Amino acid sequence: MKLTEKRWRLLGTVAAVAVTTTAGGVAWATTSADPTPSPSTSPSSPSTPGQEQPDRPGKGGFARGAFGFGGALHGEFVVPKDGGGYQTVATQRGEVTAVSKESLTVKSEDGYSRTYTMTEDTLVNAARDGIDDVKTGNTVTVVAVVADGKATASRVNDGTVRKAAGEKWGFKRGPR
Repeated sequence: MKLTEKRWRLLGTVAAVAVTTTAGGVAWATTSADPTPSPSTSPSSPSTPGQEQPDRPGKGGFARGAFGFGGALHGEFVVPKDGGGYQTVATQRGEVTAVSKESLTVKSEDGYSRTYTMTEDTLVNAARDGIDDVKTGNTVTVVAVVADGKATASRVNDGTVRKAAGEKWGFKRGPR
């Protein structure tokens, strides 16, 4: 096999993995929500230059965790829904300012704050006790479905708890 054939095969494999990963993320995000998109009306204030960055899950924010948005703090986008129609998906990374079994409030470093409804179907990636392990002050990433102005969390990833667990078990960057 020629060297150029190996390169093309490698490039084809990388492209296939990227397409499959993206399609899987979109398919996951389009499950079970209202098809009516809802615009965001919450203003955000600029962050202070030179301000120390809080500990971020995966060091790149959403880059490794959800949808590949680099250092995005928060945002909304509309995706096709299985069975037709569309739905709005919201994402946010920030500090927990309030938490209960019914809701989670997160404030991003630019001052944007949002409260998410928690349900029994919300996947919480923290420690053994799920939402009970998420504490005020922890850094989290949230993925939610927005319908009629209400954001319902579909996934919460607590980077603070995950980092502590990884360090406990000897991982330098947390469990993978």
